[in-house]
Amino acid sequence: MENYLNENFDVQPKNSSEEALQRWRKLCWVVKNRKRRFRFTANLSKRNEAEAIRKSNQEKFRVAVLVSQAALQFIHGLNLTSEYTVPEEVKAAGFQICADELSSIVEGRDVKKLQIHGQVEGIASKLETSITDGISTTEQLLSKRQEIYGINKFAEYPPKGFWTFVWEALQDMTLMILGICASVSLLVGIVMEGWPKGAHDGLGIVASILLVVFVTATSDYRQSLQFKDLDREKKKITIQATRDGCRQKMSIYDLLPGDIVHLNIGDQVPADGLFLHGFSVVINESSLTGESEPVNVNSQNPFLMSGTKVQDGSCKMLVTTVGMRTQWGKLMATLSEGGDDETPLQVKLNGVATIIGKIGLFFSLVTFAVLVQGLFSRKLQEGSQWTWSGDEAMEILEFFAIAVTIVVVAVPEGLPLAVTLSLAFAMKKMMNDKALVRHLAACETMGSATTICSDKTGTLTTNHMTIVKACVSGKTKDVGSSEEVSNLRSEIPDSALKILLQSIFNNTGGEVVKNKDNKSEILGSPTETAILEFGLQLGGNFHAERQSSTIIKVEPFNSAKKRMAVALELPEGGFRVHCKGASEIILAACDSVLNSKGEVVPLDEATIYHLNNTIEQFANEALRTICLAYMEIQSEFSAESPIPTTGYTCIGIVGIKDPVRPGVKESVAICRSAGITVRMVTGDNINTAKAIARECGILTDNGLAIEGPVFREKSLEELLEIIPKIEVMARSSPLDKHTLVKHLRTTFEEVVAVTGDGTNDAPALHEADIGLAMGISGTEVAKESADVIILDDNFSTIVTVARWGRSVYVNIQKFVQFQLTVNVVALIVNFSSACLTGSAPLTAVQLLWVNMIMDTLGALALATEPPNDDLMKRTPVGRKGNFISNVMWRNILGQSLYQFVIIWYLQTRGKVAFQLDGPDSDLILNTLIFNSFVFCQVFNEISSREMEKINVFKGILKNYVFVTVLACTVVFQIIIIELLGTFANTSPLTLSQWYVSVVLGFLGMPIAAAIKMIPVGSA
Repeated sequence: MENYLNENFDVQPKNSSEEALQRWRKLCWVVKNRKRRFRFTANLSKRNEAEAIRKSNQEKFRVAVLVSQAALQFIHGLNLTSEYTVPEEVKAAGFQICADELSSIVEGRDVKKLQIHGQVEGIASKLETSITDGISTTEQLLSKRQEIYGINKFAEYPPKGFWTFVWEALQDMTLMILGICASVSLLVGIVMEGWPKGAHDGLGIVASILLVVFVTATSDYRQSLQFKDLDREKKKITIQATRDGCRQKMSIYDLLPGDIVHLNIGDQVPADGLFLHGFSVVINESSLTGESEPVNVNSQNPFLMSGTKVQDGSCKMLVTTVGMRTQWGKLMATLSEGGDDETPLQVKLNGVATIIGKIGLFFSLVTFAVLVQGLFSRKLQEGSQWTWSGDEAMEILEFFAIAVTIVVVAVPEGLPLAVTLSLAFAMKKMMNDKALVRHLAACETMGSATTICSDKTGTLTTNHMTIVKACVSGKTKDVGSSEEVSNLRSEIPDSALKILLQSIFNNTGGEVVKNKDNKSEILGSPTETAILEFGLQLGGNFHAERQSSTIIKVEPFNSAKKRMAVALELPEGGFRVHCKGASEIILAACDSVLNSKGEVVPLDEATIYHLNNTIEQFANEALRTICLAYMEIQSEFSAESPIPTTGYTCIGIVGIKDPVRPGVKESVAICRSAGITVRMVTGDNINTAKAIARECGILTDNGLAIEGPVFREKSLEELLEIIPKIEVMARSSPLDKHTLVKHLRTTFEEVVAVTGDGTNDAPALHEADIGLAMGISGTEVAKESADVIILDDNFSTIVTVARWGRSVYVNIQKFVQFQLTVNVVALIVNFSSACLTGSAPLTAVQLLWVNMIMDTLGALALATEPPNDDLMKRTPVGRKGNFISNVMWRNILGQSLYQFVIIWYLQTRGKVAFQLDGPDSDLILNTLIFNSFVFCQVFNEISSREMEKINVFKGILKNYVFVTVLACTVVFQIIIIELLGTFANTSPLTLSQWYVSVVLGFLGMPIAAAIKMIPVGSA
């Protein structure tokens, strides 16, 4: 079976080909309810529709660019006049431009229209906004703006209500056929025996169908609510915007035309808009157009499209168009209907359901044929084959209902849906544990993870950074307190302090702003915040420093260059470039240094040795080291000029403390015991990385710590030898990370989880089996490439994700084992009985109840088991593990054999054993068989809680869902036997008969325990 499943029902956890997705769909032809079975699978036609929109956008934007370039050549010197008339309702609201006109300017990249409206400043004026202070936030003005321009949300289909799920549950083909049988049975029964006696059989089937439908619909509806909550969390994207002169974080869905938005590298452009001011802005439009070539955005090409990503640089943007008026809004409305890819387990279990469904269909046809043949044989013996009574017609109808019900029981439609149920349950719980799962497949794949490649900063450490040591003008000082900073300030020359403050406040991606309470607040990454805090403690003034010189060009920090730089035009004339970044890289670019008098002196060997020794000393104390440098430029410098890479003067080196997170060492130890290798991949100095890795328990005595540049130079043979030993990679570039992940996945067949927070981490996150993005420090680009977002940026949460992943995998295995046992027994019992005795012991109503126990209720009980600590003490499944293991086959076959022997004994020797005689003996015996069969399933459900361990009661009372399902099953079984006999074809049992039924079911548990002691191979 496993080979057939691997060949035909095998899809990748992510980025599966359309051919693979289509192939398994075509093979699933034994399906009872297509709407329910394929509810959580991708809508391929909607995806193709979205791709067509992308291609159309690509062509549209290409034409728009060509037109705008042509227009630029002609409009210079022309006196352009506008034919645009402002609609009355727009005028009445106090604006001078309508939403459609704004949309046509940006979407059409219409330079001519932009010039007619007075460029970006003119558009801002017509939108009643200030380029510096943003829009006013009074309730009345905001509601007017919303009314005229709309809100920044895309259209979504309304969520399905409960009755929609009831209707979908009724679409089950077998239930429809049973419904028709019940209707015929009602009609014939009432005609033959009158009301109410003749209606009992038909009403019993109808009641069973309704019970199945409502329980199924309730389960599905609850599941949909869980997914709805998760979708709401996925859409929480915040952006920096200025309103009423205050810079603030806000949801992208609250943005309105006229808002001033601050974009940085890695951000998603939240709405259509126009570039106001910024540096080196490069936009990736592939998500909107499919075009991989990035676009430079500046004052000549100011158009920013919603949904595109900032690949480099930073800028301020004026929002012009929002929501469904943007191309991104239309694309997202289509994509939201496309759905998530189905997970490998969903597809594999669809395969199992298909195989068993085919077997069940064959058995049901043979059973029907055998039962009808038995009736014909009896009629032939009696010589009454040409005369048929209503009772005999009802008998054939009952045979048909039994055959259909065998299909109901045999096609385990609940298998693939149990995956979704388990994943929905796990994802909801993981949300509470600070992990947001973006793709369903990641949840189950994480359970197979064998390697975690983790960042250092913010994941293993707290990301609360402070500068605690500094080396400026040859003086190395502790600067952890305000008093120590004051001492340093008094010891360094004014000229050196002036250069240091100019470097800190100009060469930064952070900002010091006034918040709503009119208090100063530092915005930016933790590193930038720490450096700006240090500058303020030194007595610097951020705004005064910024106003004293003009920024000409900014080269933002990225993890490939490991540095950032800024070029300034000085008030006294001339230009100066400030540079900061990885200490050894910046120091290597320096040829001079500021000495103790604040003078620029050439770097000699002694000074280089002293500075390198300082870097190493800081790094060995687990401090992040940043070097600051500058250079004077005498010649002209423009925004187009390249920023020099050598010839700098070293200002100083700072050591930033970023403590290890509490609990990380314990989490790494848990991973080791679970067979998961943890590797640290960081851009930091190798000594800092090694110190932190040792503190976390990642770097062992036999482990290898390597630098990215060294790793890059290795040959393929050398890589194959060293990769299994690598535990720390320092000074790594995004390409190094990608190469490591690729080799681990392909060459060593590891299941790899990778953490990332920056834009450049996207390729590695995409390449990994599970991409884990940081929720706090991560960019939108990283989050979009990831499968799971770690909301608290904590490594311990990653271990929680692995635990839940394993739990999902094991829970589904438990449910499959339980359901296949019921399938096998129900099929064999009804088939063998039909063949040998000419009648089936389990009626249609009884089989429907059994189907509900094993399908919906069984999935609820077993697929929602919370994880336990033992899960992290076993080795991971890895890439090649068989889902239906030998252990499962052993348990299924052993338990099935026991149940079949019990049922068969009751059928052949039951009357003698219980001394049954009289007219009701057959009914009582069949009731006993039905009751024993149900209690076998109740106790087998308990046994299925552990596939290998004898103790199945551990933690059972903590799982309220399991206990509730079990209690409801037992209570309802008593009601069916004692009170609903007329409808369910049962007879009330005596206390001794109840006792025997329960004991026979209970005996399955010691039998299951004994079976677990039989050794089997792991393959």
